[in-house]
Amino acid sequence: MKVWLRRLAVAITFSLGAATAYAQTPQGFDHGAWNHLLQRHVRWTGDGHASTVNYQGMATDRDKLQSYLTTLSAVSRQSFDGWSREAQLAFLINAYNAFTVQLILTRYPDLKSIKDLGSFIQSPWKKPFVSLLGQTRSLDDIEHGLIRGSGRYRDPRIHFAVNCASIGCPALRPDAYGAEKLDEQLEDQTKRFLGDRTRNRIADDALEVSPIFKWYREDFEQGFRGDKALPDFLARYAGVAGLNAGQANDLRGGRLAIRFGDYDWRLNDGRR
Repeated sequence: MKVWLRRLAVAITFSLGAATAYAQTPQGFDHGAWNHLLQRHVRWTGDGHASTVNYQGMATDRDKLQSYLTTLSAVSRQSFDGWSREAQLAFLINAYNAFTVQLILTRYPDLKSIKDLGSFIQSPWKKPFVSLLGQTRSLDDIEHGLIRGSGRYRDPRIHFAVNCASIGCPALRPDAYGAEKLDEQLEDQTKRFLGDRTRNRIADDALEVSPIFKWYREDFEQGFRGDKALPDFLARYAGVAGLNAGQANDLRGGRLAIRFGDYDWRLNDGRR
């Protein structure tokens, strides 16, 4: 394991005893500290369809970010299991996003993409540096194991909430996810992303969409709100995706082709 990765893991787990659960409530976890950082350093762009992160500003608040991460790491599996489904999912999404920012800061500003933090043998998403729920985990462990792999959540809209620090990724919101408003936030994220004509649009008599829908197609076809095919999910949001009624019907009926575009892996840095 590289020196910087060891240092990051040590910093995250340092003084967990002192951080024990001050941010926890009977309903879940208080993400106020993360919300404050997001409000300070994240801005909507592209008419509200995307966002940028002021990583330089995040770096100046690194101690506040570290304090928040430490409180996340202090949550036991037993406490987590006692929360509502919404509180659990909000916790996991916020954890994924906050630890991703921390990962970027380990080399910022000397990187152009989160992929620069990987190697030929290990992607940045597989690095075990996250102390969460009693184990050292990777970002992939959070997304594909705890969120997608648990079978408890089964909500494809999470793909518009977890943020990979890239321009092609759905926006990092300037507010933290919360149990009491999670459905509203996930719906808003979905509409913002599908409303972005740089990533989802009608082109050459086909609906061109983000490759996210290709990578995770199965998640959009597991019956969420009755949608068992990707065209059905996309047609549900026909209005924000720029489809008229006829195009929506053609999409459902297989007469409007779906094509997958490219993904922009450049860092979502607001200062570049």
